[in-house]
Amino acid sequence: MPELYEELGLKKEEYDEIVRILGREPNNVELGMYSVMWSEHCSYKSSKTELKKLPTEGPAIIVGPGENAGVVDIGDGLAVVFKMESHNHPSAVEPFQGAATGVGGIVRDIFTMGARPIACLDPLRFGSLKEPRMRYLFEGVVAGIASYGNCIGVPTVGGDLYFEEAYQENPLVNVMCVGIMPKERLIRGRASVPGSVGVLIGSSTGRDGIGGVSVLASQEFDEKSAQKRPSVQVADPFTEKLEIEACLEMLEKNLLLGLQDLGGAGLTCATCETADRGNCGMDVDISRVPLREPDMDPVEIMMSESQERMFAICMPENLNEVLSICKRWGLNAVPVARVTEGDTLRVLKDGKVVAEVPASSLAKGPEYNRPAKRPGYLDEVNSFDFSTLPEPSDPGQVLKELISCPNICSRKWVYEQYDHMVQINTVFYPGCDAALLRVKGTRKALALSCDCNGRYCYLDPYVGTQIALAESARNVACSGAKPMAITNCLNFGSPEKPEIFWQFKEAVRGLADGCAILGTPVVGGNVSFYNESFGEAIYPTPIVGMLGVLDEIEKRVPSGFQREGEIIALLGVTKNELGGSEYLKVVHGVVAGPPPEIDWDAEIALIDFLTSAAKEGVISSAHDLSEGGLGVALAEASVFTGVGASIKLYHHLPPHVYLFSESQGRALVSFPPEKEGDFAELAERCGVLFKIVGKTGGSVIEVKELFSIPLEELSRLYYTSLARILQGEE
Repeated sequence: MPELYEELGLKKEEYDEIVRILGREPNNVELGMYSVMWSEHCSYKSSKTELKKLPTEGPAIIVGPGENAGVVDIGDGLAVVFKMESHNHPSAVEPFQGAATGVGGIVRDIFTMGARPIACLDPLRFGSLKEPRMRYLFEGVVAGIASYGNCIGVPTVGGDLYFEEAYQENPLVNVMCVGIMPKERLIRGRASVPGSVGVLIGSSTGRDGIGGVSVLASQEFDEKSAQKRPSVQVADPFTEKLEIEACLEMLEKNLLLGLQDLGGAGLTCATCETADRGNCGMDVDISRVPLREPDMDPVEIMMSESQERMFAICMPENLNEVLSICKRWGLNAVPVARVTEGDTLRVLKDGKVVAEVPASSLAKGPEYNRPAKRPGYLDEVNSFDFSTLPEPSDPGQVLKELISCPNICSRKWVYEQYDHMVQINTVFYPGCDAALLRVKGTRKALALSCDCNGRYCYLDPYVGTQIALAESARNVACSGAKPMAITNCLNFGSPEKPEIFWQFKEAVRGLADGCAILGTPVVGGNVSFYNESFGEAIYPTPIVGMLGVLDEIEKRVPSGFQREGEIIALLGVTKNELGGSEYLKVVHGVVAGPPPEIDWDAEIALIDFLTSAAKEGVISSAHDLSEGGLGVALAEASVFTGVGASIKLYHHLPPHVYLFSESQGRALVSFPPEKEGDFAELAERCGVLFKIVGKTGGSVIEVKELFSIPLEELSRLYYTSLARILQGEE
C-alpha cells in the first residue's frame, strides 16, 4: 500500500522535510495543504533555479514575476497588466470546462492587480484532426474559450494554433489576458497589516478540482494516474463578471489592502501566499466558508479548486462597505480570516485548530537542481541529408498545399466563434500579424502576439525559443508598435527525465539571452511540466506572449496589401534553410534538420525599420515571414484584402527554397511608388537589406516564369480548409 503522501504526489524526501519543518508528523489537513503547494504547478520546484536567469527589470516595468501578473508603464498615467497560463491537463480530460476555467483563471489574475481585463489570446496545440477524439477535444476547447470570454465581455483577439502528432495525447491550452488601469490603482496580493480581515468573495466551495494541481497538473498521464484524476472545475462566467465589477469598485474606493484569486490549490494558496508576501501570518476559520456540498472535510475545503472565488484583505473599519458592495453585485462575501503577526498559518473549524504551519514554508516550497542530458535523437534529426529529397516539379501546387494545410490555413472557423469586438477596442482583428487594441482616452494602441513553433524547439530548443521570441517581436513591429515586454508559458514533459529537463534549460537560456538582447523583460508567466502521456512527451513548447505599444494609432500598419499598383519589397535575407519547415513536413513528411538561424542584429534592424516606417508613413502594409516562407506570406497578404500580386524571383537559390525557406528576420512590405526613395533611404539608415520583388494588383498570385494562381482559388483554399478538415474531408 502506498503511503498517503505518495497518493498526494509528494516524494519521501519531501515528506521528511515537512516533518523537519513542523518538528512532528503532519496531520491529514496539513499534508494535503503541503501536497498542493509543493506540487510542480504551485511551487515551481524544478524550474525556479532556471527562471532566475531571465531578465525581469526595465525602465517601464512596474511589477515583475512573483505577483499574480506583470505590470508595465505605458505612459499617460496608465499601466498594462498581462500574463499567460496553461490549463492543459484539465482540457485533455474535459475540453469545454477545462478551457473555460482556464480563461476564468487568467482573467482573475488580471483584475486581481487592479486592471480591467480588455482582451484574451489563446495559443493552442492539438494532434491530428484526422482522429475523431482530437476533433472532439479541439471543438470542445474552442467552445469553452468562446463561451467564457463572450459571457464575461472580454474579447478574444488573437493567439496561435498548431497541429502536430506530438500533441496527440496531450493537447495544450494556454491563455493570455491583458488589462489596463490607472497606475495608482495597482494592488498586490499581500496581507501585510496584522488585524486586517480576509474576505472570501464569490462562488461557494465544492469538491470540484480537489488535488488538481498535485495530480492533474503535476504528473504525466498513464493508466495508473488516469484512475485518480480529480473532477475538472466547473465554470460560472456570470459570477466572474460580477466579481470584476465589484472588485474594481472596491479598488476605486480604496477599500482593499490586498487582493488574490483562488485558482490552483484554492484557499490554501490564497491564504499562505498573501501572508508570505506580506511577512505575516493568518488565522483562517473554515467554518465560515460557504459550502456547495454538505459534510466537506477541512482538507477538502482547503484544497478545493472551485472557480470564481476571490480573497480580499481589508481593514476592519472597511469591512461593512466591502460586504455591502459585494451584496449589491449579488455576490457571496464572508469574512473568513484575520491577519496576524509572525509566520503562522492556522486553520480552524468550529473553534478547533485543524492545521498549523509556517505560511512561508507552504508558499516557498522546495527547490531542485534537476540533472540534464542532451537527448540522443538530436544527432539523428540534425544530420538529415536534404540532397536526397527531389525538387518539386510544380511550386504552384506546393503553395496550394501549404496554404490549405492545418498549420497555415485561416483560423476563421475558430475566431468567428469569439466575440472579438466587445468593449470596442479592437482595431486589428484575429488573423493579422498582431492584435491591435486602442487605449481609450489616448492616441496609443497595444499590439499583442503569441508565438512558438514547437517543431523548431524539438530540433533545437535554444534556437527554437529564440525564434518564438523574435517572431512575436516581428509580428508586433509589423503593426508599427515597439516591442516592450513578454510573458510566457513554458510547456514541457516531465522534468524528472534528464533529456526533458535539458530541453527546458536550453529553452530558458535561449529566452534569457534573446530578451536581454532585444530589451524585452519577462514580467511573469507559467511553467507547465508533465505534458506527456504513456511515456511520450510533447514537443518542447515555450510560448512567448509579446506586448508592444504604438504611440499613435493613426500610424498603424495592416498585414494585407491595401491597393493596386504598389511596390512589393522583401526585407531581410533568404537562406537555404528548410530544416523544420512546413514545406518539409507537408511535401516530404519529414521533421528534421537544424531550424533557421537567428541573427539578432538583423532582427533588431528589421524591427527598427518597421516601427520607423510606420511612424514616418513610408509603408502601406507589412507581413511577417514565418511558416511557409515568402510564398505563403505573399498569398496571405493578397487573400487578406483581395488585392492580387505579381513577383519575380531574383536569387541564386532553387525556386522552392526561395519561396518556402523559413529564414528569420524577414518581412514582406508594400508601399506607393512615390515613396520608393524614402523607403530606400530608411532601409539604409536602419541597416536592413531588401529586394524589390514585384507589384500589387490583378486577380492572381503570380510568380513569373513559375506559376499563376487565381486569387479566388487561393482564398477559397485558405479560408475553408480548416472547416473541411473538421468535417472529415481531405
